[in-house]
Amino acid sequence: MDSIIRVKDQFYIHADSSLVDNRTHVLKQGDSFAVFDRYGDIKPVGKFSHGLYHDGTRHLSRLEVFVGGARPILLSSAVGEDNIVLTVDLTNTDLDLEDQARARRGTFHLFRSAFLWGGGCHEQFRLVNYGVDPARISLAVKFDADFVDIFEVRGVRRRRRGKRLRSIVKSDSVQLLYQGLDGVVRRTGLHWHPTPQALSESEARFDLSLKPKEEVSLTLAVRCEQAEQKAAVWRYHQAWEQAKHDLASRMGEDCEIVTSHDRFNEWLDRSRRDLHMMVSETPHGHYPYAGVPWFSAPFGRDGIITALEYLWVNPSIAKGVLGYLAATQAKETVPEQDAEPGKILHESRKGEMAALGEVPFGSYYGSVDSTPLFIMLAGAYFERTGDRNFIETLWPNLDAAMRWIDTYGDADRDGFVEYARRSSRGLVQQGWKDSYDAVFHDDGRMAESPIALCEVQGYVYAAKRSAAACASALGKKETGAVLLRQAEVLKQRFHQAFWSDHLSSYALALDGEKRPCLVKTSNPGHCLFTEIVGDRHAGRLVQSLVEKDLFSGWGIRTVAADQARYSPMSYHNGSVWPHDNAIIAMGLARYGHTDAAVKILRALFDASQYFDLHRLPELFCGFERRPGQGPSLYPVACSPQAWSAASVFLLLAACLGLTVRATEHRIVFHRPLLPEFLREVHLRHLRVGAMSVDLVLTRSKDTVRVEALRNEGGVDIVIVK
Repeated sequence: MDSIIRVKDQFYIHADSSLVDNRTHVLKQGDSFAVFDRYGDIKPVGKFSHGLYHDGTRHLSRLEVFVGGARPILLSSAVGEDNIVLTVDLTNTDLDLEDQARARRGTFHLFRSAFLWGGGCHEQFRLVNYGVDPARISLAVKFDADFVDIFEVRGVRRRRRGKRLRSIVKSDSVQLLYQGLDGVVRRTGLHWHPTPQALSESEARFDLSLKPKEEVSLTLAVRCEQAEQKAAVWRYHQAWEQAKHDLASRMGEDCEIVTSHDRFNEWLDRSRRDLHMMVSETPHGHYPYAGVPWFSAPFGRDGIITALEYLWVNPSIAKGVLGYLAATQAKETVPEQDAEPGKILHESRKGEMAALGEVPFGSYYGSVDSTPLFIMLAGAYFERTGDRNFIETLWPNLDAAMRWIDTYGDADRDGFVEYARRSSRGLVQQGWKDSYDAVFHDDGRMAESPIALCEVQGYVYAAKRSAAACASALGKKETGAVLLRQAEVLKQRFHQAFWSDHLSSYALALDGEKRPCLVKTSNPGHCLFTEIVGDRHAGRLVQSLVEKDLFSGWGIRTVAADQARYSPMSYHNGSVWPHDNAIIAMGLARYGHTDAAVKILRALFDASQYFDLHRLPELFCGFERRPGQGPSLYPVACSPQAWSAASVFLLLAACLGLTVRATEHRIVFHRPLLPEFLREVHLRHLRVGAMSVDLVLTRSKDTVRVEALRNEGGVDIVIVK
């Protein structure tokens, strides 16, 4: 029976089971990630996403350990607080050992520890005999590599595949090889220490003799390589020290945040470590990959929003995102990639199917919002850092992006930016809600393209203002003035075309015939974030966002509960997305509604307490909050997801009304407010250009008191009440 779900959206991720009842452990480093079961195994059966993946290919599809010929019993397993290492405690089942008495359950303890580093996986096995007699026992590890593309794991079926080549087996290592249809040979190397007693192309076996309380240690280094790559094989402890050093170095650039609430600190710490786990090094700097397992790759929109959320904590991520997206900006029109000159990348994929064009995502540009968001991030980065030299090098890319907005983005010259896919295999919907059924009319009919989304007009408004600020800083005063005038014209026309008195909100979109999609959604909350909303209507919009039909009790839903296509179990039509809520919260704060921002922070904090490791997933179901019960998981949500991990930092900044203005040597707190469960927040090493401050923020009745414990350089601290 074909279990692949065929729907209009050909890149739908099929699901025949829920992650709720198939709990996994996830590790990521660089361009590699791994999904293990709770035993630390990679299972070869079922339709799970288990595996070790590198550059879009699964390099291990099986890695199972057996003690005395049987699968051991799980005692416990967890990913460490450092987010680097997975540790698993196991023991033996009742065993009949060769030429010996029966070994009772619990005689042997097997400790597994695994982490990723340098394009592969490192694992240590430590076996201890806790029996009273000497014992001989085997430890076997069975392995395989199917070399499937990540899109095959997601459910895309291929007519043809490449071929497995003959494995190379030596005394202490095995090379598994596959030649793809793209001509590239991909290799998985397994290197053992010490040398196994028996090693084949699918199993390593160690025959161990252990005295009472004796421990033996074995290590495995798995290397993922392709073409002519030849990487050095690192020993376990060497790789471990390097992995810890690199993480500490990256995290050392952050502003440190500590509060008076232990559980809130746990959420902050897990989110921070998840975000750094998602960050990969590129030739242009740090870039947060979108999410594991389905989106472990550079995505333009995701990277930009993640960088905006984390900007006040660490602006170096924003610089890396801007550098990477500038380097990959489209230079020519390529319809099959939805590429046009000046357009910013939607996503970039490696792997066999992308290389062959079987999926259009090798370098794909089918997002309407990445380009204005790119300009917004550049403006926000400049305000945050005062890094004029970098903005000057970036100006040609910003100029090209503005030209795309005014030409290709507004093809019919009506003053609004629309999208319509050019590639027959590309995304139908090209806003952040990009599932095929995400844009519709109030009767449920799908909107026809070209489609102008409400939030995209807000992004364009903010982009023009950001570009104006950058232009003025670079001495291009006339260009800046023109951009500001264009922004004001757009603001007026936007309100006339999109506002609905019936909804007390903006229409979701205008369809190809300029008819408004009068659907109540979370999208207009992004318009508050970009400040395109006029003061006269902001209050009504704010109230509509926090009413019960949109606010579930766990956060703001993507679509209100009384709308035609609402489903709390959908991807974009009624679910709750943490990053969406964080953006809306900052928008609420920018219009003086900090109390509503606090309400969202409190809801998502409460939700985080129910998720494994306090890790907010990509999204969760939008069911109404029920007393004594937690939120419902979405079956195939990515976890971790970069912009979900970063959401808590934007939420906190929204509640504090926090803006760092390095060009003015100033930190501003606008109408700061904290939830009742947060008495104090300490900010350490908050950088303002070359200066740095330590602050303690204390909640009082209806405001927040700000005290500087250290102020190197004379930073101006302003509190607006």
